[in-house]
Formats: sequence, structure tokens, C-alpha cells
Amino acid sequence: MTETMTMPVSSPATVPPQAGSQAWLWASYTLAVREVIRFLRQRSRVMSAIGQPIIFWILFGAGLAGSFQTGGGQVNSGVSFQEYFLPGVAVLIVLFTSIFSSISVIQDRNEGFLQGVLVAPVPRASIVLGKVLGGTFLAMLQALLFILVAPLLHFVHLAPAMHVNMSPLAILGAVLFLTLISLGLCALGYLFAWKIDSIQGYHGVMSLILLPMWLISGAFFPGDQSVWLSWLMRLNPLTYGVAGLRQVMSVNPLGISNLPPFWLCLLVTTLFAVGCLLIDIWVTRRDQAIN
Repeated sequence: MTETMTMPVSSPATVPPQAGSQAWLWASYTLAVREVIRFLRQRSRVMSAIGQPIIFWILFGAGLAGSFQTGGGQVNSGVSFQEYFLPGVAVLIVLFTSIFSSISVIQDRNEGFLQGVLVAPVPRASIVLGKVLGGTFLAMLQALLFILVAPLLHFVHLAPAMHVNMSPLAILGAVLFLTLISLGLCALGYLFAWKIDSIQGYHGVMSLILLPMWLISGAFFPGDQSVWLSWLMRLNPLTYGVAGLRQVMSVNPLGISNLPPFWLCLLVTTLFAVGCLLIDIWVTRRDQAIN
């Protein structure tokens, strides 16, 4: 009489419930750390993301100091151009870092890394969070370092004396707005990078959308002397992020006219960041395969 022995068969795709609930957190963390390590290993990205906006800030500040006008049409009415341009340069640093970090989506797709991540037993939302949060951290950190260091350039005669609010509450507010702006721009960059399969095409789209978006945000000029331009600025969500950052940093925000209320700046910036992130998750889940 023979006995038949049966061995239990376990499916390799089975994931313990506890491991499954934590896998997406670990996947997001791993992808975010990977973005930071990749950035630190590419020194050209560090120099271009920080160096170019600082050069713009110094050169434009020196060249336009005598012709800068605020709301009342008065030249240098209590606010220097470099003081006005300071939040705009911080957002420009965020913009450049967001563009460079989003390019990694296209590079990972071309190298086959993204396809390997997509077949992993983790939700696709974790992929979006990992890529976007890694870029958000890098963008926010670089912009914050610039804000802290920029007023010191006065001592080496590269910038005039500026009245910048450096209280702990103001720095906390700057971190909040820089994080929300970074999250929104990184999520927006991810959305375009997910749909575009070439780095050249991505740069073209970003130059056509993000740079004009920054220009009409009040970062470089007030724009309140043109009716149609002022309406474009009101419709631009980045305008409220720049205005909120300017209000927490400026000692005299009343010297700059037509700033939106602080609560509106915080609300619109938060909705923009969360909305772009949710769209990224929806688009990534909808696409069943990626070439």
C-alpha cells in the first residue's frame, strides 16, 4: 500500500498582510533616497540648479535697481529690486530642481529601471510619492539655503543691505511655502515626464510652460501696470505661492502692492500641490503599461 505525500504549494505572489501594508512606504522611501543620492553624485546639477539663479539675482539686481517700480509707480519706494526678487529666485531654484528631478522619470524608462519598478508588488501611488517627494526635498532644501545665505552677500558687496525677516516664525513659514511650491512643481514635472518619452521634448515643453508660469507669477516684476497681465497673474497658481513666500519673508510687505491675502495664498498653493499629486497618481494607475 503506497502513501501519497502532498506538499503545500504557496504562491510566490502572496504577500503577508502586514508586509503589504508597509511595502508602499518602504518603496516610496527607497525611491526618494535614490533621487537624493543621484542628485548629490551629479555635481553639474547642483551647480546649475543653484548657480544660475544666484547669478540672475546678482546681475538683475545690479542692473535694474534704479528702474524698479512698485505699485504706486515710485522708483525704489522702500523696497529694492534684489529684496523684491529674492523670493522669486528661491522659486526659480525650485523650478530648475523640479525640472531636473523629473527628467529621471524619462531616464529610468529608457534604461528599463522604471519597468522593473512597475511590476513590483507595491501600489503605483508609492512610485509617484517616491519620485515626487525626493525632488520636493531637494528643491526645498536648496531654496531654503539660498534664502538663508543671500542676505550675507551684502558683506562681500554683491548685494545691497536687505530687510529680510529671519525670525523663527518667518523661516518656518518659508519652509512651509517652499515645500508646497516644490511639491506642486515636482508633481507637475512628473506629469509631463510620464507622458513624454524624450528628454529633448521634455525640455521644450518645460520651457514653454514652467518658465512663463514663473515669469507671470510676480517673481520678476509686479505686473500691476497691465490689465491683461494682471489677470493672467491672478489665474496662475504659482502667483499665490510667490506672494505667500514674499509675505512671510518681507519686513514691509505693505511696500509691495496688490499682494493676495495670506490665507488665499496658503489655500491656493496647497490645492495646487495636492491636486497635481493626485493627478499624477491617477494617471500612473490608469496607464496599464509603459514602453
